[in-house]
Amino acid sequence: MEHQHHEHSHEEPKEPVAIASAKQKDRFLPASILIAAVVIAGSVVFAATRPSGGGVITLPIATTTAGSAGTAAAPVPPIGSGEAILGNANAPVTFIEYGDYQCPFCGRMFTNVEPQLRTDYINTGKVKMVFRNFQFLGPESTAAGAAAYCAADQSKFWAYRDALYQAKVNEVANNGGSENDGFFSRSLFLKLANQTGLDATTFTSCIDSNKYASKVEKDKADASAVGVNSTPTNYINGQQVLGAQPYTAFKAVIDAALQGK
Repeated sequence: MEHQHHEHSHEEPKEPVAIASAKQKDRFLPASILIAAVVIAGSVVFAATRPSGGGVITLPIATTTAGSAGTAAAPVPPIGSGEAILGNANAPVTFIEYGDYQCPFCGRMFTNVEPQLRTDYINTGKVKMVFRNFQFLGPESTAAGAAAYCAADQSKFWAYRDALYQAKVNEVANNGGSENDGFFSRSLFLKLANQTGLDATTFTSCIDSNKYASKVEKDKADASAVGVNSTPTNYINGQQVLGAQPYTAFKAVIDAALQGK
């Protein structure tokens, strides 16, 4: 088992993170074989299969998640000791995102929802956020997930995760990029490492050794085991909010969870 850093013990809850606040033009990336763009309750996800049901599914408190149609519900795994937490580790509400760095709708949520989510809830100590890999769009997604783990070795997971999302959002907006188009490359990973203040030698050794590729694949399998089959798939204290919903949809679920405390 590979050693993971307890990054949430190293980062300050209100560490400033550069996030684009302007809305990007919506782009629809061509999906890989067997990947479908799915419209659900006014939002969009990238899905491995066509999920059923609405965008918000009410679930028992913090312990279960709805599986895909015809399958049993499975527990949402609790936050592990090696997972990087954004915000106060003791915040009463937990927001878990299962994402893919090439997913355009994850990029939309990152751009249009996260800035206000951080301002209103994460930076105020009400919500803590955890990102989990469901890197299913191909080899560049897997490579990006592994690079983020290399950044986590230097306690820079969230800064690097944000840089990956922002870089792909910019590429799509400026060049109409698609998945596995060569954008997520070794040279880009090194450039982002420099931008986020990582030790270049240590980071380069990590990505060149493919240290975390198998871990990213395991993350994907673990996500599938609890019924995740699209990105972004989010859980707020165990309640699933599926897709790149508008901020108001997330706010309603968070406020309800806070009132229940």
